[in-house]
Amino acid sequence: MPRFPALEAQLLRTLNQFVEPMVRAGYGSPCITATGLIVLETRGRRSGLPHRVPVFATLIDDYLLVATLRGERSQWMRNVRITPEVRYWLGGRVRQATALALSGEKPPETQGLPPLMRDLASSLHRIAGQLGVAFAILTPDPTGP
Repeated sequence: MPRFPALEAQLLRTLNQFVEPMVRAGYGSPCITATGLIVLETRGRRSGLPHRVPVFATLIDDYLLVATLRGERSQWMRNVRITPEVRYWLGGRVRQATALALSGEKPPETQGLPPLMRDLASSLHRIAGQLGVAFAILTPDPTGP
């Protein structure tokens, strides 16, 4: 746990203000390589307002794996737990998805995932619990934009 959580949060907000517009435009997207930056938009768990944050993501088939070293301190992870419907920008295009939060708290519901992603979710759930990090698997909405 950081000694100055408010300072950490303010530093990340300031950095995100500069990085987010470039990532939304497609810079750094995991299109050419498997891992890169996306902008993840969640709904605030109290306000219901949209919140956008640049995050590292890895493409696995049509799914995106997103991680945070901040674990449950991450606001986007807290938001995803309440409202798993998210939007994200990949390669300059907005897409809709459902996020499956993996932070070691309770075993994830993985029935709708293909076998590879179910196995990955199970492994990441254990890792998250041991290390205090958090992951999310984004399942794209095939009917979305």
